[in-house]
Amino acid sequence: MSTLTSHKICRDADASWWELRISTNSSDCYRPHTHDEYSIGIVDAGTAVFQHPKGPAHIGAGAVVLIEPRVVHCCNPEDLQRWTYRMLFLQADWLHEAMSRRWGTPVQRLEFLAHCTTDPAVAMAVHGLCLASSGMTERLAAELPPLLAGLARPGAVRPDAGMPPALAPAESLLRLEGGAEPSVKALADACGMTPSRFIRLFRKHYGMTPGDYLQNRRVNEARSLLGQGMSISETA
Repeated sequence: MSTLTSHKICRDADASWWELRISTNSSDCYRPHTHDEYSIGIVDAGTAVFQHPKGPAHIGAGAVVLIEPRVVHCCNPEDLQRWTYRMLFLQADWLHEAMSRRWGTPVQRLEFLAHCTTDPAVAMAVHGLCLASSGMTERLAAELPPLLAGLARPGAVRPDAGMPPALAPAESLLRLEGGAEPSVKALADACGMTPSRFIRLFRKHYGMTPGDYLQNRRVNEARSLLGQGMSISETA
């Protein structure tokens, strides 16, 4: 068996609403982060620890993870061993529209019933959906809505649920598009706090430091631009 590590991104130029990442024999580790898309992953080999809001889960071959947009998480191999997995990213607007048609009612947000499952039937379905091929777009469009109808429910639109009011000024600054990113001091000043107190409160709520939050946002923006066909140099 080869021990070479590889990471492959699969896309369809005519269907920018999905992206498939295939990581083989990887020992790479990641800090807590978020995605702008819904994420569905399956472990093909090895074991890992899946950190998410409802606690750590030890996962192995056949386990499926489900993550909503903007949920802080990370999934890293146990004891730095190698593992193989596939992760499917789904554009939120597309998925909301697809599930609205499925359920016959408007959907603006989805909540997964569980963030991790070892159900063999679910694993088999996700495995089939995450096979990179020329017909993947059609397969996803046809098979995802009925699968997710049993794994998710419509959720209330509450992007700032639980956000401490004291962080609201920082949240407004962080959402501004374009221009220079605000410094930690500027964010703390906007909230009337010292930088150290601001960092503690921010990390408690978001699960990451302000610096990690901004870096995570840059990565997601870059992924989006690359998915739209922009070159690596233009994206940079």
